[in-house]
Amino acid sequence: MRVLFTGGSGKAGRHAVEYLLEKGHRVVNVDRMPLDLAGVDNRIADVTDAGQMFDVMGAYAAFDEMEPGTGVPKFDAVVHFAAIPRLLLTSDNECYRVNTIGTYNVIDAAVKFGVRKIVFASSETTYGVCFADGERKPEYLPVDEEHPVVPEDSYAMSKVVNEVTARSFQRRSGFDIYGLRINNVIEPHEYAEKFPAFMEDPSLRRRNIFAYIDARDLGQMVDRCLATDGLGYEVFNVSNDDHSVGETTCELISRFYEGVPACEMGERETFYSNQKAKDLLGFQPEHSWRQYIDG
Repeated sequence: MRVLFTGGSGKAGRHAVEYLLEKGHRVVNVDRMPLDLAGVDNRIADVTDAGQMFDVMGAYAAFDEMEPGTGVPKFDAVVHFAAIPRLLLTSDNECYRVNTIGTYNVIDAAVKFGVRKIVFASSETTYGVCFADGERKPEYLPVDEEHPVVPEDSYAMSKVVNEVTARSFQRRSGFDIYGLRINNVIEPHEYAEKFPAFMEDPSLRRRNIFAYIDARDLGQMVDRCLATDGLGYEVFNVSNDDHSVGETTCELISRFYEGVPACEMGERETFYSNQKAKDLLGFQPEHSWRQYIDG
């Protein structure tokens, strides 16, 4: 597929782009800085500028596409990851502005150019736990896509707005638009750097609902979305199968989630359910932190 990918130079994006390239897709990375990765085509653009997004949506990927003399090829899919990546990097209103206007511009341009597959990055933060003032527990466990999304912060608010925007565009167009509620992204080198501390103090993972998503498995998730047609509008939790600390599920529930209704769960099962992605997309995570941490 010929894929326009916004935000491919970021932490999550660069691993997803690499995965898509390995699967044979052609990827045009739209970002404010290029991605230094063999095989990717880069375009410098600002997603908050509607004119720039309309331009790149109808542009050549590179000089080789001029050779056939048949005009600019169309994109088969758009993957939108570009955003202010979390709270406390910019002012709150700037975070909200960039994330909501950027998403509107990207989806608007994609729909008007007839791109029938759009995948966009939402967030675990929509459930209101991650960036809450004080401790906010889930309403039930495991957290699935039916859990209420009532966050308190500008970043998570922007992601909820983006989901509403995407659903409205899908209703008007009939295209496939899938939102990914991505959990805390872990790059391969971060297992050795960060996870020993999580073993010592599991509470460090409370705001992430003790879950994570390996960056390479996130790439697989995007690829599964590209390969799966006909779902209309859907949102999916994106996580690995196990939680990110050494304690058992029962121990974590007893220590952190007393009184929270919980289904029967496996000894290491994630509290951030990925079952919907497995059922509808065939997603199957391949990387667990336990493969990379001795002992």
